[in-house]
Amino acid sequence: MDWREKLSQLPVTRRGLIAGAAAGGGLAVAWWLWPRHYSSPLAPRPDEREFGGWITIGRDGVVTVAVPQLEMGQGVTTLLAQVVAVELGADWRQIAVEPAPPSGLYANVPLAAKWAPLWSNLPSLADDPGSRLAENFARSNAFIATADGTSLAGYEPPLREAAATARSLLAMAAAARWNVDWEECEVVGGLVRHGDQQFAFGDLVVDAAQFDPPEPPPVKVERAAEDPSPAEAELAPAFPRLDLPAKVDGSFLFAGDIRLPGMVYASIRHGPLGASHLLRFDTEAVAGMSGVVAVVKSQKYLAVAAESWWIAEQALRKIRPVFGGDGAVESDAAMEALEAAHGAVDAQRTIDVGDADDLLARADYAETYTVAPAVHAAIETASATARFDGNTLELWIAAQAPEMTRRAAGKAIGLSPQDVVLYPTAAGGSFDARLERRHAIEVAQIAKEVGRPVQLTWPRVQEFQSVPVRTPVSARMEAAFVPASGGRIAAWRARLAMPATAREFGRRLFDSKTAEAAMKHSEGKADVLACEGAVPPYAIDNVAIDHLPVSLPFPTGRLRGNAPAYTAFFTECFIDELAERAGRDPFLYRMEMLGRMPRMADCLRRATRLAGWDGGRRGTGQGLAMVRMGSPDSGGRIACVAQAALGEGGVRVTKLHAAVDIGRIVNHDIARQQIEGGLIFGLSLATGSSIAYEDGKPVPNRLSGLSLPTLADCPDIVVEFITSDAPAFDPGELGVAVAPPAIANALYSATGVRFRRLPLLSEGI
Repeated sequence: MDWREKLSQLPVTRRGLIAGAAAGGGLAVAWWLWPRHYSSPLAPRPDEREFGGWITIGRDGVVTVAVPQLEMGQGVTTLLAQVVAVELGADWRQIAVEPAPPSGLYANVPLAAKWAPLWSNLPSLADDPGSRLAENFARSNAFIATADGTSLAGYEPPLREAAATARSLLAMAAAARWNVDWEECEVVGGLVRHGDQQFAFGDLVVDAAQFDPPEPPPVKVERAAEDPSPAEAELAPAFPRLDLPAKVDGSFLFAGDIRLPGMVYASIRHGPLGASHLLRFDTEAVAGMSGVVAVVKSQKYLAVAAESWWIAEQALRKIRPVFGGDGAVESDAAMEALEAAHGAVDAQRTIDVGDADDLLARADYAETYTVAPAVHAAIETASATARFDGNTLELWIAAQAPEMTRRAAGKAIGLSPQDVVLYPTAAGGSFDARLERRHAIEVAQIAKEVGRPVQLTWPRVQEFQSVPVRTPVSARMEAAFVPASGGRIAAWRARLAMPATAREFGRRLFDSKTAEAAMKHSEGKADVLACEGAVPPYAIDNVAIDHLPVSLPFPTGRLRGNAPAYTAFFTECFIDELAERAGRDPFLYRMEMLGRMPRMADCLRRATRLAGWDGGRRGTGQGLAMVRMGSPDSGGRIACVAQAALGEGGVRVTKLHAAVDIGRIVNHDIARQQIEGGLIFGLSLATGSSIAYEDGKPVPNRLSGLSLPTLADCPDIVVEFITSDAPAFDPGELGVAVAPPAIANALYSATGVRFRRLPLLSEGI
């Protein structure tokens, strides 16, 4: 039985997100201009006709869209399916989706280009999405990673071309029956029409498969887009999320929901950071314990497989594994090393505009900001299911980089990639934690050892300890003013002391390095991606960004918002301090630097109007921040006004008003969800989400200790989207980056105290 046959036996139904399935014969359509040697990874039924891997139309009229991106709550399955529905002319009620397994056909070329510094020796030749190097790398490595808001940029073009091709073939089939020109036919609402005549899609698919597709596919002039005006926002969404019904009734399958015949459940212990070698454990403590199936040891971990996860967890507590190593990690020393780096580590220039160094020979103002390590804290901890029959490994997992995950799991037990089958499942949250694949390696090893299907689920403390944290940073910000200008900024320099965290992540992802090996390989190297967003979104003629690479004793990685989530904190808090030093209203101070940036100025103006900005005067409790992501010409923009104060138990944020420009909005409802969710996530970074390491163990080690906002802590949120014809931009991380500095500036307005460390109040008052 080959892997395609195995895929057809996947217990998750192929059209599992909408009830029903495309039965009988069907028509599958792919982007015809893609390389033909990338065969479709889908498993067609005997009476279906296969042309690629993007769209299947069944005789019952169901249109199924293959989605290669991981659904982790962001709504990507709905967004990509909507692109197809609009281009195809389908009725939303006939649209279904299915997860697509790894294949070069589905390569995410824009993300490969953005991450070129992490995999290419010549990143300057591969950092353009149109680069042949980026495309060859992405396709040959089946690189379909879900990250950095690139889903629409990577997949809207091929999906539109696939849908346009399908629409044309359906029209040809109908036109042949009517003896008319196919270009005279209209395809709308799931019907092909010509005058008073019409056919449903299901009536035409078999005939449509016989026609040659037009090249190039005749895509529509208008792309999928929705009006973000307040009146339209009050209406029921035209394209409601496909995953919501199944999530409401509990039938939606996440990684931890997989059940296989004869399956056992495993829990695990890793050594504290700095103590990574298993020294001893007491198996006699569980001798004869009911339900225990096996104890699996490795140099790096100890796991127990049992008839239930609870039994496995209790057994591990009795066994009490002990780990040893080079010495347990204490994070306080790491933070001190970051602060000391400003006088001890040579700065490496990553961005240089104008001549900032000469103008900053004596800075007019300078300040230091820091952020502590932050954890992901997704609802679903790392979970994966594996079955190994001695020749083939099957893996059910939520993976943001599925092909890299598949290869790593196979390599761990001596298998070639063609002997590993990965079944993609949805994730119960990720925040980029599922770019890591340590749990995939472990479940493969455990399944091989046990000889039965195994589902491994990490306890929460293991998740905190074993998924690399967002890097801590210490930033030295410096500015020089134009003389007698009222505080206009002549030069700006940011020096960021931190590890080469993006490089570190890249070594783990692309080279399958261990965390320790990735850290060692990245030591002392400048990291451009780790400094992303450090250039202020203002008209400043002289800007310098420096990286001070610092080695830390614990691994670091990506977290939602990534580098802009800390660089925006430094930038926008520092701008507020410069405005105060100049005796200016923070809003007007920013506006004067946006004369050549009308889209950013419009965001800022609208946000202050929404919030009733009162000049940021002391005692108002209002704070302002703005963020631009992506390129200056396109990209996304957000401005936010926070209302905050110190209350019982800490920071109390009562209101967040945001104005957002993300260009063309494909799905207004999802965009609003992403902005609101991002603002709440940013609130969590402002008030908590941070851990320390004591004796190599995370403190706190439970969700309840992270000071995460509850429903009672969530502020009133008002979001206004700006109508724009600019290219669409993913909104998922804008709110994450803008909320912390807006809240910090609001706290200054309320208290007169500057908070220059995230989480806020972590230094006391």
